Amino acid sequence: MVVIGAGVVGAAIARELSEYQLDVALIDAADDVGTRTSKANTAILHTGFDAAPGTLESRMLRRSYPRLRSYADAVGIAVEDTGALLVAWTEEQFATLPALARKAAENGVTDLHAIAVRELYELEPELGPGALGALLIPGEGIICPYTPPLAFATEAVANGTTLRLRSSLTGVEHRGALHELVTTSGELAARYVVNAAGLRADLVDAMFGHCRFTVRPRRGELIVYDKLARGLVRHVLLPVPTKTTKGVLVAPTVFGNVLLGPTAEDLDDRDDRSTTETGLRSLVDKGRHILPRLLDEEVTATYAGLRAATEHADYQIHVDAEQRYVCVGSIRSTGLSASMGIAEYVVELLAGAGLVLDRRSDRVAIRMPYLGQVAPRPHADAERIARDADCGRIVCHCERVSLAEIRDALVARIPARSLDGLRRRTGCLQGRCQGFYCLARVAMLLAAGGSAERILDGES
Repeated sequence: MVVIGAGVVGAAIARELSEYQLDVALIDAADDVGTRTSKANTAILHTGFDAAPGTLESRMLRRSYPRLRSYADAVGIAVEDTGALLVAWTEEQFATLPALARKAAENGVTDLHAIAVRELYELEPELGPGALGALLIPGEGIICPYTPPLAFATEAVANGTTLRLRSSLTGVEHRGALHELVTTSGELAARYVVNAAGLRADLVDAMFGHCRFTVRPRRGELIVYDKLARGLVRHVLLPVPTKTTKGVLVAPTVFGNVLLGPTAEDLDDRDDRSTTETGLRSLVDKGRHILPRLLDEEVTATYAGLRAATEHADYQIHVDAEQRYVCVGSIRSTGLSASMGIAEYVVELLAGAGLVLDRRSDRVAIRMPYLGQVAPRPHADAERIARDADCGRIVCHCERVSLAEIRDALVARIPARSLDGLRRRTGCLQGRCQGFYCLARVAMLLAAGGSAERILDGES
């Protein structure tokens, strides 16, 4: 079978399928895993407290949250249990808090509670003036956005999945019991197909004869503030959501920065990830209201991501048993948090469509490089440096990335093939100097290729 799309959802589905005795291929048009929507988000680990009760999104979040939290611990994905504060700034917003609490309870999130203004400012002393109250949601947290899709795909490949990158789907022909998938890297024949193509899921769906939704990308611009701003905020600061967006938040990141965003702008271009003066100015205006002192801090970076928004408010997950085809579309800002629940659900749909599932007995476990700030990184681990001196040879000083981490990323099961790939696997180039100091050195290591010996020779 073939899974189309190696973003966080497609990779999670491939990982779930790799638990069974199946011949699976995971394909993507890009040159790496998780390069589009999955790498450019707010990196919040959502409980699903504010999802519409009874929706597929709500069910998937409720199903996924404990699995992803446990999986992160097992494989080394950075997570921090910061909790979140949903802050009401107007009387109208304040009046909605009880209804939001009831909605959360319907979604199975029962540990949140309202807090008064005095407690709110005790929890967040730098919060801007004028807040009227808040809901405290202890289960919300922050997660590394880069490692989950890489971990899912790595585990899938370790357990027999074929990963084909630079494989853009250009056509589908249906020949009896087989789907002939025409890609830019050659043809594939599959009995079952899962469409997890994200921003192009509707186009793939049309290749299978369906017209169930239309993706209209929703651009979200974000500002990343320097690590010196980290002491200004302790929780994820959430706004009261609207019908179209969860709104602009302020949140710490697992890398030690502070994030402000996102905007929400519907576009026609599925590849326009540019930032705009208008968008960034609007974020600065909102940030000045939420956390005034944040605006005194240095900006490390700005970026934009595209959510796969459609005309539907809920996820669009459909199975066609006769076609042996599952479409996974309209997965928006909660896709990272819901990914493992979606994967489990998709495999159940495939089983209902006739897929025979015989569980493997020889499963290979994996461990990913840790990119957070809570546990020690290689440069701060004396035992690791004693075993491998390259753990103590710093290449990227802003993010304290060692030569060993870059070397390992270049020879990993799914190796980095670009500077961006190295950044997402190690954190290099994303510090306050944005690669000004280490770019030449990192580029030299990348050019050395996949041989550890060549890398070390080049470095010396």
